[in-house]
Amino acid sequence: MKELFRKYRSVLRFLLLFLGTYLVLGFLYGGYLQFSKGPTPHPDFVTQKVATQSETLLNEWGYASQVVAHDHPPSMQLGVEGTIVGSIVEGCNSLSVIILFVAFVVAFFQKWQKTLVFVLAGAVLIYAINLLRIAVLAVALYEYPEYQEVLHTVVFPGIIYGFVFLLWVVWVRSIPKSKSNG
Repeated sequence: MKELFRKYRSVLRFLLLFLGTYLVLGFLYGGYLQFSKGPTPHPDFVTQKVATQSETLLNEWGYASQVVAHDHPPSMQLGVEGTIVGSIVEGCNSLSVIILFVAFVVAFFQKWQKTLVFVLAGAVLIYAINLLRIAVLAVALYEYPEYQEVLHTVVFPGIIYGFVFLLWVVWVRSIPKSKSNG
């Protein structure tokens, strides 16, 4: 048994770091969501911020847009040119994707400074890509409402997860060869 642990030490290390980080961050995020609940249902602060930033982006692109808080479910309804094109809910704020990204990067931990810089830069990039994704999705849903299902369930989730995958590839390729053989 000891030989198995020694042989698969790097795999076990990866799993423990990944799962540990994911569970801790997930627990903290769950606490944040509980803390953000008030006496009346409303979306959490980050979801509201993502919605208003998406609205600003759309307005900058020349699309008259507006977001309005909605209680059931707690969300921010996003309108483009007077047409509600969707609701921005807690799952749209990119925090759960960032948690998944961070857990993977920590599982392949390198030096503290390098890991921290990559995590922070990656989180900012994921957040920014998510804002662009929401704005482009809103325009696409306004212009091509008949493609709502494929746009919302396939194309646009693929963008955010594809980007995270590219960041992971960059991170893993930055690991020195001697360390990856460990």
